[in-house]
Amino acid sequence: RTSRVEVEPQASRLNEGADCCPQAGVCRVAGRFLSGETGGEENRGPKAHRDADKAGRKVVDVSVDRDRIAAAVREILAAIGEDVTREGLRETPTRVADAMAEMFAGIGVDATTGLREAGSTADVVSNDPVIVRDLAFRSMCEHHLLPFHGVAHVAYSPTDTVVGLGRIARVLETVASRPQVQERIGIEVCAALMDGAGAQGVLVVLDARHDCVSARGSRQADASAVTVTATGTLADEPIRSALLALIGRGDG
Repeated sequence: RTSRVEVEPQASRLNEGADCCPQAGVCRVAGRFLSGETGGEENRGPKAHRDADKAGRKVVDVSVDRDRIAAAVREILAAIGEDVTREGLRETPTRVADAMAEMFAGIGVDATTGLREAGSTADVVSNDPVIVRDLAFRSMCEHHLLPFHGVAHVAYSPTDTVVGLGRIARVLETVASRPQVQERIGIEVCAALMDGAGAQGVLVVLDARHDCVSARGSRQADASAVTVTATGTLADEPIRSALLALIGRGDG
């Protein structure tokens, strides 16, 4: 299929000058580390995309070449001394190619598309903040091509129109299905809701475990990373702290 690859991400910092340490435990209460995949099948595949999105990522057209991926996997297996013809590995290159196509299905997809479709909004007028907690996600670290997974908590302040809750999960799925770093996922989810839903403000908390930390290097199996991104009206106090407190309450 035809897709797009994003290149030249611009350097960015979250809430510059803000001290996130007090919130470091906010998701320990509410967060349940789920590795299952979320929905969003209907949001995959090529779509018209802007030349650059709000997070500053540029796009260029390329093709997702499963045969090329499979050939590369065979080379890797041979390079580590494996017999690529043995029974257990015979279909591995094809399986990896299919998995890569699924894991990176968000490349080139406009995350705001589902927010603009007919039926994407609820029949209610409100400016009150909305919080969706415990959205499971998985993504792929762009540094080691190893997965990371966890939960996202998304809050937004609507401008009159309320977005269907499932649409927020679709935005997260699209953004996460790219080579990523955790901080950028928060930035891009905020940008999509600000742009596609016309939100007055967005706050995203991500709590995730990274295989590049747990399975290699220091092998810190119990470590997780928490990031907080806030834009617009939800970046201001006291609303920012109030929403973080509500997120931290979890099921209790």
